[in-house]
Amino acid sequence: MATSAAAQTLQPGQIDLSALKTKQHGAWSSGDYAVVGTTLQIVGEELCEALDLRGGQKVLDVAAGNGNVTLAAARRWCEVMSTDYVPSLLERGRTRAAAEGLSVQFKEADAEALNFDDATFDVVVSTFGVMFTPDQDRAASELLRVCRSGGKIGLANWTPEGFIGQLFKTLGKYLPPPAGAKSPALWGTQARITEMFGTSAASIKAEKRHFMFRYRSPLHFLDVFRNYYGPTLKAFAALDETNQRRLADDILTLIASMNRAEDGTMVLPSEYLEIVIVKR
Repeated sequence: MATSAAAQTLQPGQIDLSALKTKQHGAWSSGDYAVVGTTLQIVGEELCEALDLRGGQKVLDVAAGNGNVTLAAARRWCEVMSTDYVPSLLERGRTRAAAEGLSVQFKEADAEALNFDDATFDVVVSTFGVMFTPDQDRAASELLRVCRSGGKIGLANWTPEGFIGQLFKTLGKYLPPPAGAKSPALWGTQARITEMFGTSAASIKAEKRHFMFRYRSPLHFLDVFRNYYGPTLKAFAALDETNQRRLADDILTLIASMNRAEDGTMVLPSEYLEIVIVKR
């Protein structure tokens, strides 16, 4: 863990980003994100279309998880490098690529310190991944650094107002984030994207889209997220039995307020921001 020297030199009110990263790494390494990630495949396909990918382009997928954009880009005959800092998720992506006979390279990498040379890639992408980095400005800088001039950066990020943004807000009621930590949902706002990328961008196109969560029932969704989605799994594990019940009730209440289904199933739109940045 990042403690001792780094922690001791922190100024009053300054957040220990290294400690936060260690905590987040533990969350994403727990459960099995691939169970949830597989359901999000359509987002990767749509992002590749928004980017107008061309065969032969060099594509880097950052915080790739189990490889949704990775596979989508490889299906379009791109040369894809898939990266994440959780090796088990890369292995799931590798298995998926092999099953489809897709040629993809996989490499363990930290989104805040990408181990690639400057201007290596034509396109850099991330769906619901890089938005969770503790040091947002550093991560944005890394995406820009490894993308060539005239290349594109494509992102899909949950918005603060959407279902997943509200889910994280609900989790925060029980386990508040460290004071000073920036919300991941800021990546789902036009203002924050412009703040991080604007000076290096020839253009930024941001469009609100919706992913439809389709589950057998609200309880089915809760069971899947409680057992397989790292942040939710860790939140429940940290609470006593009474607060676990309260958190479960709050999540079910949130679902009920947004669920379109009237047959006992769950059909729930979750807003995200689809972003295409052209680098100067």
